Amino acid sequence: MAKKSPPKKNTPAVAKKTARKQAKPSASPPSLLARDFLKQLMALQSDDELRKIQRYFKSGEGQYGDGDKFIGVRMGQLFALAKTFMDMEPVEIEKLLENPIHEARAGAVSIMDFQARSRKTPASRRKELYDLYMDRHDCINNWDLVDRSAPYVVGGYLHDKSRDVLYKLARSKNMWERRTAIVSTFFFIRQGDVDDTFKIAEILVRDKEDLVQKATGGWLRAAGGKSPARLFAFLDKYASTMPRTTLRYATERLDKKRRAHYLSLAKL
Repeated sequence: MAKKSPPKKNTPAVAKKTARKQAKPSASPPSLLARDFLKQLMALQSDDELRKIQRYFKSGEGQYGDGDKFIGVRMGQLFALAKTFMDMEPVEIEKLLENPIHEARAGAVSIMDFQARSRKTPASRRKELYDLYMDRHDCINNWDLVDRSAPYVVGGYLHDKSRDVLYKLARSKNMWERRTAIVSTFFFIRQGDVDDTFKIAEILVRDKEDLVQKATGGWLRAAGGKSPARLFAFLDKYASTMPRTTLRYATERLDKKRRAHYLSLAKL
């Protein structure tokens, strides 16, 4: 007799996923189902584009994208397709997130982003999108997926709420969760609120991962555009100990003399 698979643990994430699956599956008309998105996505496949994409993602053995499957779809085409599916229900979006094809997951987070940006999206749906992002962060596992959705799906949702969760993510062992922590603050920066960006950057200032260093430096640069004094104070304190990658990104828009000064302090 074949052994039965052990039942899944009834964790909060599993419970939320079950709830999404039970939430009126007929709510999405046929044109907004995950399978229809995938059918149209596959029609956009290009071998030439696949070769280009493979230059930008480290998908080899032992790399951060190890196991990620690409088919080769131009990002412009993918975003345009996602926009036509922007009213897709979360239960269908989650099916795309679970797909092993990278472009399917990129489509999922793009749909989430379009919904989160729309003024017509009700607060209840914004919470659904935020919960879906946090519950299925295991599927949001590359830099482009985080950057495409975290600013509005996470940052936009948290802008008038407690942001403690971002500090928890900043201390995560998962590099993509740490990247989410800093990238989500983009929404706050646009509102002129840079406090969380600098505070989270302090947690990540000596991160070992290149893609977290780049995000941290890039967001310091953006926050510095709103408050140069805060950026200079941060660099005065950390320039000599932060990774050179972080420092290069953070100082990219400074005048030559000031940038050369801070880069001269780098030891790593």
